[in-house]
Amino acid sequence: MLNSSVLVLNRSFIPVHVTTVKRAFSLVFSGTADVVDHEYRTFDFESWLSAPSSPGDEVIGSTSGPVRVPRVIVLTWFDRLPRRHVRYSRTNVFTRDEYTCQYCGERPPRSQLNLDHVIPRAQGGRTTWENVVASCVSCNRRKGGRTPEQAKLRLRQPPVRPRWTPALNVAPGGASRYREWLPYLGAGGGRARTVRRPTSARSEADLAH
Repeated sequence: MLNSSVLVLNRSFIPVHVTTVKRAFSLVFSGTADVVDHEYRTFDFESWLSAPSSPGDEVIGSTSGPVRVPRVIVLTWFDRLPRRHVRYSRTNVFTRDEYTCQYCGERPPRSQLNLDHVIPRAQGGRTTWENVVASCVSCNRRKGGRTPEQAKLRLRQPPVRPRWTPALNVAPGGASRYREWLPYLGAGGGRARTVRRPTSARSEADLAH
């Protein structure tokens, strides 16, 4: 659980990174970040430890009792924007194509999804955004080392370099990994309310037990 993912927002509530639960607690404990809950309230370390859990919440044990696992944190000082360049990768191609075969339109399990060079490498095709698409295993086999025209297949849409989005830049393929991430990786957003309490003797060390 401590190694699972947490979305990191900058001070303007724009996604900039994904970290682990363990690192997130460290950032919140040091005052570098606050936890953001599903109601867009922000919590410092002490107020988050004191916040009661609800049925269905993910929790971890501590010496002081169960503590809710944060899924979103906001940095208290960092307001820079992430780079606007979308890195080419297998996962980002799948994300661009919405995990859908670009020939038949089916949306198979990821294990049944491949990358296909529209113009095969054997015919001079390059590995670029504009020449690679998601393809199901069946269509990939049918196409083989041929172009779509040669295989009598039709592309649903021409492949292009995608525009930058938080989902592609920060959490490729994981926009819906946690429901708490959706307002920030999609088109939505929220206005935060701050919840703070005085610090006490409770420390980050509680969470190690």
